[in-house]
Amino acid sequence: MLRRTFLSSVGALSVAGAFRQPPGGPNVTPSLLAWRQYSLRTGTQLRRLADYLQNALIPAVNRLGRTPVGVFEVTMGLPTPTVFVLIPFENANALASLESDLDKDEAFVRAAAAYHDAAPADAVYVRQENWILSAFPQMPRVQVPAATATKGPRLFELRIYESHNERAHRAKVKMFAEMGEIEIFRKAGLTPVFFARTLAGPRMPSLVYMLVHENMAGREKSWDNFRVDPDWRKLSQTPGFTDPEIVSNITTVFLRPAAYSQI
Repeated sequence: MLRRTFLSSVGALSVAGAFRQPPGGPNVTPSLLAWRQYSLRTGTQLRRLADYLQNALIPAVNRLGRTPVGVFEVTMGLPTPTVFVLIPFENANALASLESDLDKDEAFVRAAAAYHDAAPADAVYVRQENWILSAFPQMPRVQVPAATATKGPRLFELRIYESHNERAHRAKVKMFAEMGEIEIFRKAGLTPVFFARTLAGPRMPSLVYMLVHENMAGREKSWDNFRVDPDWRKLSQTPGFTDPEIVSNITTVFLRPAAYSQI
């Protein structure tokens, strides 16, 4: 009963009510993104979690056809050590069945034994927090940076935009999804990895997006270009869409990819 309720509520939000498909937009159903946050203690937890993610979870998730899987370590913006994991799903049913699918995977069960058998006093992490995100129709799939293939330098920037109510949240989503803000990002040199709205999780209502930069200097240059862009200045001053009217808080977190991250 609980699983049916989850599937119906998430499915309805992600497909029917999340966005209005723009004219000429991609004929692809937006993916759901599972965004996991692991809070850790200094010591052995980071190494043990990495072993589980690299050798057990990611190979098993890939066998289920879910790729790419991103793993990111916080460098600034949250207490460290903190690790984020991003897993894409084609629909709500695939997301809801993940745990049962993993339980049926004998290779995963063997590889995850140390993780699952850890004693309560010696756990692999302190706490896990999960978000369910719905990708924007304009970016229905995670976009892997070109530098990932060569393990080149990548600085990831996670941004969370909270609003004081649902109407304000929808207005901010509209700025990105329908009024050209994503295009202005690209023009300024800000390269997106994903844009999504939060269907379930903390800090709702909110939208979440990730950018990738070569380094901090490149990041500052691109944001400077964005701030002075005439199209952005016009859009940001549109009545009903200014930050004081529709954005109550912005959180910025800087991340580095784990060596085995697929993003």
